[in-house]
Amino acid sequence: MTHYLPHYLALGLVSGFVAGLLGVGGGLLMVPVLVFIFSAEGFPADRVLLFALATSLAIIAFTSLSSVRAHHAHRAVNWVAMRRISPGIVTGTLVGAWLATLLPATFLKYFFVAFLFYAATQMLLNIKPQAHRGLPGTAAMFAVGNVIGMVSSWVGIGGGTLSVPFMLWCNAKMHEAIGTSAAIGFPIALAGTLGYILSGWNATAMPAHSLDYVYLPALVLVALASIFTAPLGARAAHKLPVATLKKIFAVLLYSLGIKMMLSLT
Repeated sequence: MTHYLPHYLALGLVSGFVAGLLGVGGGLLMVPVLVFIFSAEGFPADRVLLFALATSLAIIAFTSLSSVRAHHAHRAVNWVAMRRISPGIVTGTLVGAWLATLLPATFLKYFFVAFLFYAATQMLLNIKPQAHRGLPGTAAMFAVGNVIGMVSSWVGIGGGTLSVPFMLWCNAKMHEAIGTSAAIGFPIALAGTLGYILSGWNATAMPAHSLDYVYLPALVLVALASIFTAPLGARAAHKLPVATLKKIFAVLLYSLGIKMMLSLT
């Protein structure tokens, strides 16, 4: 295990900076890299993606708190939308985590890669939906929350790739869409972590130092490092060409997706 500790620290430093710089992408970067590291450590091949998803969500549960506080301080969180969508978010994420442990590993792999390509394309082309309406009613918000939560649990992210476009479609300003998405990311991460822990409760042949599907050394090191670099990324966003960097990051996501397709069995 000790041989890979520097890898976790490096991943935390980079993913935290990227998340702070671009506003999204921390989980999209963490999951494929964790897959490669866990595979090298000899994790069960048919469950390595589950470990990566669960650990990514556990990391986001810690790192999202500082982001939420910052957006709240700038009055950028729509707490009404947050309260209305949260029940669906929690339900969808819990069910999604449970289903992920039952789905064929091949399906989960290709679903993740397809989503990675979708997110990269969205970032590369700077696709933003046009505002069409206000927030839908309670039942529709519950349904949307279920979809965002379930997809997020299958790709190990805080949901920003889905919730930001949804908030923009519902006529939110960009800063409000990002702030509300950051707030939504916390219940996604918390429910997803709990879902994977409960789903792996009776699983056998688990690696040492894991809490079911959450690998604790990666959780601690990546979370600590990313908390340190996320504010640096946020400050750098005001000085660096973010639009260009997003395109470069999108190409990196395409490369990681292709590598996952070739390496996972």
